[in-house]
Amino acid sequence: MSAATQGAPTPDLEAREVSKRFGGYTAVDALSFSVARGSFFSILGPSGCGKTTLLRMIAGFIAPDSGGITIGGRNMADVAPNRRPVNMVFQHLALFPMMSVGENVAFGLARRGVARAERERKAAAMLERVGLAGAAGKRVDALSGGQRQRVAIARSLVLEPTLLLLDEPLGALDLKLREHMKIELKQLQSAFGTTFVYITHDQSEALVLSDHVGVMNRGRFEQLGTPQELYYSPATPFVAAFVGANNRIIGKTTRVDGELAELATTDGWVIRARRHGALAVGDAVEAFVRPEAALIGRNAGELGVDPAQAVHAGDVESLLFDGANSAVLVREQKTRLEFRIALPQTGRYADLRVGERIVFSFDPTRAACFPAPAAHA
Repeated sequence: MSAATQGAPTPDLEAREVSKRFGGYTAVDALSFSVARGSFFSILGPSGCGKTTLLRMIAGFIAPDSGGITIGGRNMADVAPNRRPVNMVFQHLALFPMMSVGENVAFGLARRGVARAERERKAAAMLERVGLAGAAGKRVDALSGGQRQRVAIARSLVLEPTLLLLDEPLGALDLKLREHMKIELKQLQSAFGTTFVYITHDQSEALVLSDHVGVMNRGRFEQLGTPQELYYSPATPFVAAFVGANNRIIGKTTRVDGELAELATTDGWVIRARRHGALAVGDAVEAFVRPEAALIGRNAGELGVDPAQAVHAGDVESLLFDGANSAVLVREQKTRLEFRIALPQTGRYADLRVGERIVFSFDPTRAACFPAPAAHA
């Protein structure tokens, strides 16, 4: 799998069948991928999936058991961490509180033997580029969380690495600052053109920031693609469930019609969805329907759907107000299945009440179904 397009220059990062085991546990399992020069690539996955192990192998802190890693076209097999053209930003930043902001930024230059006047000039220029002009003489503990984040990035970028590796750098920030820093990180990466490799368990960070994302599970990539591809065309049930909110439905295939499959639950409730993988009538199947793929109304006429599209009735269980992301939980009348449905932003349903009977329908082209795991067969 590749995060680079065909015909592009030599990728800044390439991994070939990279594996790492700890005793009987396989943390990274024969991964192969590449990252295009100047792109923002995120490794997204739950805790324990192997993403930090992979990042540490790229940095050279641990060696792979098999396979190889190439950075900027050069094999890293015998290259020590301090000799690799990479730098790393950690979640807790690792700034030196006894040093000034400028000294923190210039630290790596000092270790390289750069003359004091030159490193001070470079540090000041880098601080200006990250929006901290005039902050060189300040103490690190006098800065806000977002400013400290920028200092850590400036300290890495001043060394002009081929890759900047970021290990959950926003994890310690509060929600509002984290949202702000997402925008800042994206803008900084675009301005510098440095290749960023970013690991996170937060799907929102990965979708907002990245050109390409590798969704990792049990040491392997389940899917590698653009944020849009992951969200709208998940390749596996894991990706469908992990990326974005979803309603999950288990049933058996009752009909296959080209790209669409029809499935029925044990209660006889029927839904259609785009088919992923081979399916035959009678196969166990699971479907994933995004909340925004559903329409609600007080009667079928309000839905405005194709007459062939199924319309269901249900009762409002809860109203979840979250501004533009507001949703309603609906309990289907017959099966008592619960569905999360995005609340339209027109204001037309602002007066919905818990217990109210409504109707709803799903767009089958915006739902995905897969052969069910053996446990559900």
